[in-house]
Amino acid sequence: MTSEPSTVDTPLKKLVGERTAKALAGHLDLHTAGDLVYHFPRRYDERGEHTDIRSLDVGEQVTVLAQVQRTAVRPMRQRRGNLLEVTVGDGSGGVLTCTFFGNQAWRERELRPGRWGLFAGKVTEFRGKRQLNGPEYVLLGEGGDGEAAANEEVEEFAGALIPVYPAAAAVPTWVIARCVRVVLDTFTPPDDPLPAAVRASRNLVGIGAALREIHRPTSKEELYRARRRLKWDEAFAVQLTLVQRKARAASWPARARPPKPGGLLDAFDARLPYELTSGQRDVGVEIAADLATPHPMHRLLQGEVGSGKTVVALRAMLQVVDAGGQAALLAPTEVLAAQHHRGMLELLGPLAQAGELGAADDATRVELVTGSLGAAARRRALAEVAEGRAGIVLGTHALLYEGVDFADLGLVVVDEQHRFGVEQRDALRSKADQPPHVLVMTATPIPRTVAMTVYGDLETSTLSQLPQGRSPIASHVVPAAEKPAFLDRAWRRLREEVAAGHQAYVVCPRIGDGPASEEEPPREDDSGRRPPVAVTEVAPLLAEGPLHGLRIGVLHGRLPADEKDAVMRSFAAGDLDVLVATTVVEVGVNVPNATVMIVLDADRFGVSQLHQLRGRVGRGAAPGLCLLVTEAGEGSSARERLDAVASTTDGFKLAELDLEQRREGDVLGATQSGRRSHLRLLSLLRDTDLIRDARAEAQALIAEDPELDRHPALAASVAALVDEERAEYLEKG
Repeated sequence: MTSEPSTVDTPLKKLVGERTAKALAGHLDLHTAGDLVYHFPRRYDERGEHTDIRSLDVGEQVTVLAQVQRTAVRPMRQRRGNLLEVTVGDGSGGVLTCTFFGNQAWRERELRPGRWGLFAGKVTEFRGKRQLNGPEYVLLGEGGDGEAAANEEVEEFAGALIPVYPAAAAVPTWVIARCVRVVLDTFTPPDDPLPAAVRASRNLVGIGAALREIHRPTSKEELYRARRRLKWDEAFAVQLTLVQRKARAASWPARARPPKPGGLLDAFDARLPYELTSGQRDVGVEIAADLATPHPMHRLLQGEVGSGKTVVALRAMLQVVDAGGQAALLAPTEVLAAQHHRGMLELLGPLAQAGELGAADDATRVELVTGSLGAAARRRALAEVAEGRAGIVLGTHALLYEGVDFADLGLVVVDEQHRFGVEQRDALRSKADQPPHVLVMTATPIPRTVAMTVYGDLETSTLSQLPQGRSPIASHVVPAAEKPAFLDRAWRRLREEVAAGHQAYVVCPRIGDGPASEEEPPREDDSGRRPPVAVTEVAPLLAEGPLHGLRIGVLHGRLPADEKDAVMRSFAAGDLDVLVATTVVEVGVNVPNATVMIVLDADRFGVSQLHQLRGRVGRGAAPGLCLLVTEAGEGSSARERLDAVASTTDGFKLAELDLEQRREGDVLGATQSGRRSHLRLLSLLRDTDLIRDARAEAQALIAEDPELDRHPALAASVAALVDEERAEYLEKG
């Protein structure tokens, strides 16, 4: 270890020792002094403040500030020796049992009632009680043997405010705190990369002061100022990246695809069996104008489930075909690609029958390209695409493979963009000679600040109206563990809908035995909960039990493509009463006669996923019903999440709730890139004003200095916060 000055690049092993540095690297991916000083506390505890133990989730790795209430020693049942149970509480009624195995009389003396400490471990549940098994802990205040070092690590560290860091079982928060203190004692902060004019106009503290105060705050006011400066750096880096890329994209050449009076689009509008909503017309005008420019459109189209995005996209595709080009729609599943194909053929009629008897004069062809096409059908489809006879091409990721060539790709429509990786979307776009126009669609409503931060280089259009004929959807939580009779009633309710001539979905989180699939979560979690229910296990139980006598079909991602298509066709034709499925039905599946959906183990799904799923019912004249079955207890965060979903069909409210409950890094692509998110403090919901201000400053700066040539330190800082991989993720959208 060294007492020489350290910089952001100094290896941690020189500062905290080889063994500790190895643990920090292996468990937390922290290698340098810079990595550690940018590993910010998750929160700050104050003795006397409540940790709110009642809000902890089973399976969560936690650090809680709590007081020892009582201890008890009892013999172990299965083996020799004693077990020490220590009950700790937060003063608000929430309690945890900390369990220690083996004969540890010294620990009983140390953990005496009245002592406060930090306790770290994984929350489990046993006989309805929350537990931490063998937790790491550090006691606060006056103590006896062995506590002096621990108290140094916590008490001296930050006075009244105790930082609690994102930690690992092998590296608890107080070890991280000690290492941070060691590093800060010799740390020389980097030159401040933020232009002095921006710092002054936005009243931001310097980078050195911010990094010290966030770890060792001298007051709540100074901590607020430090957090605000470091949040600004994160927001500014993202906005500079997006504004830069938007400016570059605006200068790219693209082929203009202006509307053609009397062409396919006009003929399509004339034969539509219903009127477009005013929202569809307005968005159509925006897209038509974008397509008519010699620069590539890069637009996000968001709208609630069933708001009519597909018709808007089809009208854009027809405008491109009218202008001599081709349009491709990339769908996330074969089920959805096939459904788009059937739906578009039905809407277009003779306009999609070029080369056939009875075709319209300006007709084109609509081709479906999926991985399950037979060899002869594939050759024929690819020839239609390559020679330009197919103006509209629909498919899954099979469109990305070598051998799928376009004569003149003018528009790429990406449906449900969150289901695709960046490389997949870009591969399709690269099949054009020059950048095609791009329309990204999502049915997951996006809060304004998320759109500004994740899609800041896209223009955004929103469809908020539902077309005529859509019915309301009622949602209810079914607490199966507390009230089993409610679950019995749910199955009877489903039978009533079928008896009335309607159809139903039963959705499970897992397929069943066999390799894992992207549409199902891991089978078990570490909390000891039972595995999620599975389609292949539930379907026969329902057929023999509560749904006996009904016609039941099964649909999941592991079925062969032709079997999936046959099941979906049977359900759409009314030949099946109930479809037991995974989230393969989450997007795009349209069966207007389906009126009820029962989601089993609903707490295993995300908020936006549940919102998407229930959008499959109520698509016709009869009202929809969604029943969310759960064993999550009343007052748990999982139950509160389900109650929120049941209480509103406002997708934007639910999107905000979803964002609150997820790591922000997931939203910004950390899960797609497989790397730790570098945006650690910024909250896309709570920091709306700061993000808006950062975007304004970024626009002004890029207008003066497009490549940041006059601000090299800032350019380097942006590159560190928004690395190239994340920048590409943001750019490709």
